[in-house]
Amino acid sequence: MINVMPVDGITARPDAREPADLVIRNGRIHTGDTARPTAAALAVRDGRITAMGDDADIAPFVGPETRVVDALNRRIIPGLNDSHLHVIRGGVNYLLELRWDGVPSLRTALWMLREQASRTPNGQWVRVVGGWTGEQFAERRLPTVSELNAAAPDTPVFVLHLYQSAILNRAALKAVGFTKETVAPPGGQIVRDHSGEPTGMLLASPAAGLLYATLGKGPKLSDEEQIGSTRHFLHELNRLGLTSAIDAGGGFQNFPENYGAVMKLAEQGLLTMRISYNLFPQTAGQELDDLRRWIGMVRPGDGDEWLRLNGAGENLAWSPADYENFTEPRPSRPKDADSELEAAVRLLLDNGWGFRLHATYDETIRANLDVFDRVAADGGFPRGVPWFFDHAETVSEASLDRISAMGGALSIQNRMMFQGSAFKDRYGAAHAANTPPIRQMLDCGLTVAAGTDATRVSSYNPWLSLEWLVRGRTIGGQLLASAENRIDRATALRMYTAASAELSSENDVKGVLKEGYYADLAVLSEDFFSVPEEDISHIESLLTVVGGRIVYAAGEFEGLAAPLPGVEPSWSPVAYYGGYHRTMFPTPPSGVRQAQALVEAVAESEEHRQWRVTRGFAQDGSSASEIFDACFVL
Repeated sequence: MINVMPVDGITARPDAREPADLVIRNGRIHTGDTARPTAAALAVRDGRITAMGDDADIAPFVGPETRVVDALNRRIIPGLNDSHLHVIRGGVNYLLELRWDGVPSLRTALWMLREQASRTPNGQWVRVVGGWTGEQFAERRLPTVSELNAAAPDTPVFVLHLYQSAILNRAALKAVGFTKETVAPPGGQIVRDHSGEPTGMLLASPAAGLLYATLGKGPKLSDEEQIGSTRHFLHELNRLGLTSAIDAGGGFQNFPENYGAVMKLAEQGLLTMRISYNLFPQTAGQELDDLRRWIGMVRPGDGDEWLRLNGAGENLAWSPADYENFTEPRPSRPKDADSELEAAVRLLLDNGWGFRLHATYDETIRANLDVFDRVAADGGFPRGVPWFFDHAETVSEASLDRISAMGGALSIQNRMMFQGSAFKDRYGAAHAANTPPIRQMLDCGLTVAAGTDATRVSSYNPWLSLEWLVRGRTIGGQLLASAENRIDRATALRMYTAASAELSSENDVKGVLKEGYYADLAVLSEDFFSVPEEDISHIESLLTVVGGRIVYAAGEFEGLAAPLPGVEPSWSPVAYYGGYHRTMFPTPPSGVRQAQALVEAVAESEEHRQWRVTRGFAQDGSSASEIFDACFVL
């Protein structure tokens, strides 16, 4: 028996018939299984749970080679499953990005940017690509173009803010070739100064195509670096307790070209998350050609338990898609949207493909349902294939009834946590209080799964989303959701586990902890069911297990997971700052408080040094600790 923690009362049995590969004991397990809601221990063999209960139930499965882990009475939950995460695209770019997710002040964010620019080689950019908003900062604002120019005068800097805007410094404008003559695409705006020159501010009005096309002009990682980048991103998600995700496709994500990294990792047995992916047509006007090509190559369900095709979407055609930029009015529906959507849906149904469909507003959902009604009138809908709407922020009760009658489901995200203030300003507090109408969705008997829509809008941290479901507040702490529209913690967790598994037709193997199911679980840093609501977002996993394999270990469990290869390129922001900014509970240990204070102090010190340089009290390039004060000059 390989004990990795002191264990009392369990003895290895040489005669164990089916010895477990892994046993986890002394935990407070929330199984998610109504037949047995709690347990203290479980045993794993060949990637699946073979027994659950207490020490006595597990003891017969402990053999000489069984790895036994004492969970130290910590809370254990089924592994989290983000039902709408752009994990494949996020993975290939992760090591290129400076993440401001969770950073508490703009001062600290700008200090990070300045420091990263100093080590970024010529020809590369500094990219801050989503997962943050000005509301999270103590200063309650975005950075200015001038601040980006001061922080990085020579290195191109691209800062994306939600689906609303991007801020480029002077060097980035030069790198992408924006001039007086540059014409913005429809739905985008290049802000210009009095002489007509681009200022560095790009706006989605309302479409984000300009923002993403500009970002796409930046350097990319090599194929080998993209594999390493994806490994590090999956490890970061494991740190937060994620064991599965449904990839929602996305722009600039061609199949199969841009799926090479996850496919290679799957071939090598190196994935540490299970990924079900949807295929998203890339070019307006060529959607049916894309779908026909893919239908000839793969079928839903192809793959294995680690990487498998789920269907089409989240766009089936570009014209029906609305835009979730709540600083702008709701976009009007193009005249060809209905016919183009109908053609795509008929093609998919004829070939047994399920799908997911992006729809922010009820007006879009109603129009899409009308298309489905026409399809149903002459052949049935949905002909036994799974389908669901993504987002559905303003869906009406009448539309929910229609979705239910047509056998659909829903995937919702915490976009209101990041954009709720803009929504409230445009549509009013009363409307925001029921956006999206989570309680109505559940009361209709619909499967409602949860997720983030990361990485370019919301953060990929699932605990932010879980806190939003329970607490109903924006990332800046503003209360939006009514008491009736907030849900209890067990329901929220089910939306992030069992419900998500239903959307990928895997609810018979994952989403709960029970015999025969995948051994996917997380041992938490704090108890999700008892921490104050405002501290849910601070939770992390200390031990993450996927298929019985320990893929992440920290704290008391440090060293139990295999180490990752080093970060390449070595100048990557992740090598210096990691991913989601580690946040602490209200009373962290003194050493942690000191470390957090040091980061803030360094940022403040650098700010003061720059102030002294501009006024002649310090020499540029001097140490921040040197004092240049005219009062002391003889």
